[in-house]
Amino acid sequence: MCGRFYIEESPEFEPIIAEMNRSPLTQALRARGEEPRCRGEIRPADTAAVLAPSRGGKRAVFPMKWGFSGKGLVINARSETAGERPLFRESWRAHRCAVPATGYIEWEHLLRGGKKRTGDAFRIRPREQDLTWLCGLYRMEEGFPHFVILTREAEEEIRFIHDRMPLMMPRALLDEWLRPDGCPEALLSRAVREMRFETLKTNTEKLQGVCV
Repeated sequence: MCGRFYIEESPEFEPIIAEMNRSPLTQALRARGEEPRCRGEIRPADTAAVLAPSRGGKRAVFPMKWGFSGKGLVINARSETAGERPLFRESWRAHRCAVPATGYIEWEHLLRGGKKRTGDAFRIRPREQDLTWLCGLYRMEEGFPHFVILTREAEEEIRFIHDRMPLMMPRALLDEWLRPDGCPEALLSRAVREMRFETLKTNTEKLQGVCV
């Protein structure tokens, strides 16, 4: 599961913001009074910076809205089955993307007295990376790109928080992941695995910010 991710201020992220701000899609978004979110906490239905191939096949940055329209807003897809499900099949084969982030937020899922409840909130990120890449799928809806984040089974050290986590790729594999003619199945075993985590001060702590 991934229902929040976040972006801290970072010199490494500034060129990504700058490239997205030059996109005609960003200008069209702002013309109708909407702003992409490029810092702080990113929530479902927000518009964020996402890497995907340009028409010329090169890596580029686009604003995309988080969530596919379905029975409600669909924000995640299981990497193990995305290639088989009708909602994701075409995107899995040819429309893969990567969402830059400095981590994601997950709430501890507890079972007490036979009932599930939500525990503490955690910030989770790769152990050796400040900026990471959440793997996703995208498609066009009413002329604007939308994305979902792929998930996989959680690593052992964070399984006590949740049994699912986002699929993340090392920077060196980004171009291979994004290639429309690539084989995503071959990359699943090479996902980032070693994670670190910290408890949020409160379950309502928020990190806010829009693109400037």
